[in-house]
Amino acid sequence: MGKRKSRAKPAPKKRMDKLDTVFSCPFCNHGTSVECRIDMKNLIGEASCRICQESFSTVITALTEPIDIYSEWIDECERVNNPEEEDVDQDDDDDVYVPRKRVSTSEWDD
Repeated sequence: MGKRKSRAKPAPKKRMDKLDTVFSCPFCNHGTSVECRIDMKNLIGEASCRICQESFSTVITALTEPIDIYSEWIDECERVNNPEEEDVDQDDDDDVYVPRKRVSTSEWDD
């Protein structure tokens, strides 16, 4: 009599590394003092520092993670601290739309 065929074991599932939920504060530079909270009922994400009491709120989606809220806070801080760079970028745009002169229909009738 022959042996039964053994079934190969399935490959183990790969675990995803968890993303951070606490971060360093951009104002006081204290490590692990910023905590992000997500309110899915009101679709609001808030990041706040326990040390200097600074906070940031933003609108979130169902896919938003705490790292996204913190990243938006950092981006907003950089945007506020460097307003002249934004103006330069807008002036350098070569593809600016220039509206043409509007022609009335009475000119076409001639």
